[in-house]
Amino acid sequence: MSSARTYEVRTHGCQMNVHDSERLSGLLEEAGYLAVPEGEQADVVVFNTCAVRENADNKLYGNLGHLAPVKAKKPDLQIAVGGCMAQKDRDTITKKAPWVDVVFGTHNIGSLPALLDRARSQAEAQVEILESLEVFPSTLPTRRESAYAAWVSISVGCNNTCTFCIVPSLRGKEKDRRPGEILAEIEALVAEGVTEVTLLGQNVNAYGVEFGDRQAFSKLLRACGEIEGLERVRFTSPHPAEFTDDVIAAMAETPNVMPSLHMPLQSGSDKVLREMKRSYRQSKFLGIIERVRAAIPNAAITTDIIVGFPGETEDDFEQTLHVVREARFSSAFTFQYSKRPGTPAATLENQVDPEVVKQRYQRLTELVTEVAWEENKSLVGRTVELMVAEGEGRKDAATHRLTGRGPDNRLVHFNADGADGVRPGDMVTVEVTYAAPHHLVADNPVIAVRRTRAGDAWERRTAAPAPSKGVGLGMPSIGVPAPLPDAPACS
Repeated sequence: MSSARTYEVRTHGCQMNVHDSERLSGLLEEAGYLAVPEGEQADVVVFNTCAVRENADNKLYGNLGHLAPVKAKKPDLQIAVGGCMAQKDRDTITKKAPWVDVVFGTHNIGSLPALLDRARSQAEAQVEILESLEVFPSTLPTRRESAYAAWVSISVGCNNTCTFCIVPSLRGKEKDRRPGEILAEIEALVAEGVTEVTLLGQNVNAYGVEFGDRQAFSKLLRACGEIEGLERVRFTSPHPAEFTDDVIAAMAETPNVMPSLHMPLQSGSDKVLREMKRSYRQSKFLGIIERVRAAIPNAAITTDIIVGFPGETEDDFEQTLHVVREARFSSAFTFQYSKRPGTPAATLENQVDPEVVKQRYQRLTELVTEVAWEENKSLVGRTVELMVAEGEGRKDAATHRLTGRGPDNRLVHFNADGADGVRPGDMVTVEVTYAAPHHLVADNPVIAVRRTRAGDAWERRTAAPAPSKGVGLGMPSIGVPAPLPDAPACS
């Protein structure tokens, strides 16, 4: 009977948080902790938090409240809170929830095991928040959620000053990894069986600003194309202001860079974009979309949109609808504006009436769904190669289908006939037979199966003890590694 303490990591927020949670799991396992078996109470519960959305506070304190009676019955239970909410509310978490043992910030996730030990030995809460990054997170051990696809962080922090966003004050200024270090990590992942990577950054296409190379990101994409065995490369999230033609050319000319692009719009109104301090305008945004489609005709483009930013008029909102119609997004993450204390927008006058925001949001989501459905219908009859996914088809058991993602990152539920023994990470070729707004269906038998090293890696992983399933997510994903959480990486 093992005496090792068990852990669970619960994640909220962007892809950066999901990847940070993989590092937290790696740190805890290196320190001797074990992932808690499904359905059991862990000895250590870690919350990796987000501060982007208005309900982030309520979500955190609600979850902490649920653990208070558990801790009363199990005093040796330790609770740790990290991430953006911890960085922001460092002085209030232990006051509002005195049963929390450890609070750590975005810049010192590597301190977690030591802080847990200190809290246990000193029998008092430990709060450690650093103001700047001391060690790039990529140097920390990582327990990756997927055997066949991986997040790779190329930068952390952001140099933009968007008035609605609190991330720069919590993640700090942009810090870039050197290209050789990034490529070495990708090569090591490929050697382990990974065949898809998603490059991560708060403002991923600004990569290189720290060492003065304005084309560093496009060069990195092309270098990824030289890595043997790497089949799919994605990235998120870029910023329209820094999205240059050399990146479009690299996407079009590098075969393993996938034809999918997440390009945050936020608003279609030039006036609102100015108030947001977004350094592009509608015409530039639509120009990027036009050039991407010219170079990559089959590209699927997704976006983020905020409804009800302070001062938004009906005409401003109509401009956003216009961009949705013109850009033909395959999907959009839509948000009702919410005040975030500490952001300039929170103090702006002309806050929009919540009922108006709600009505506009409904109109926007209806249009987004309509456009996405039309785009998906155009794919019926197409043959597509899918990477078989794990855990993304929530109704697969009931429908007797499997699920995979195409090169454009669309989710496809497919008939498993002809795919005996296929594993997550393997590739199947199918014909699309039906389109819904948020997914496709392929109900004819599978045309071809290609077993891969990624499938082999998944098979090896499943023979080992399963990792903790603590990532609390729930929106369509960008890349295969994990479903996209509450909000995309801010950009």
